[in-house]
Amino acid sequence: MGATEAMDPDQSPSVRSVLPAAFFLGLTGWLGLAAVLLFTLPNIGPRWLFFFTGVLAITGSMLPVVAFLNRRFPSTPTPTPGVIVRQATWMGLYFPTLAWLQIGRVLTPALALLLAVGLILIEWLLRLREKSQWKP
Repeated sequence: MGATEAMDPDQSPSVRSVLPAAFFLGLTGWLGLAAVLLFTLPNIGPRWLFFFTGVLAITGSMLPVVAFLNRRFPSTPTPTPGVIVRQATWMGLYFPTLAWLQIGRVLTPALALLLAVGLILIEWLLRLREKSQWKP
């Protein structure tokens, strides 16, 4: 899709349209995560910075994947760029949450699956709500 063409309202955003945000988030997140892991001690501040940069890194990495999947498997209503970012953010929150649970040694495969199902259910309910909105 060219820069002068308008986005088709019946199609989700293209992968190319989310690449700048994905690049910025991914680069910031992965460089920040590397800096936290290489140059800090595991005190309380760097630990929270680890989770924050983990969310940025995973969200940025998953943005093109989510955009591709929404483009490949269209749904009604068509996902907006905000929906794409929200779905990538769910994944960005999921993996640092697993790391946080692992620090406390409470992560089990069943708990990881339960968290994944819970996040999928929340997203499904949000999409169901969007579908039910009356548009004259």
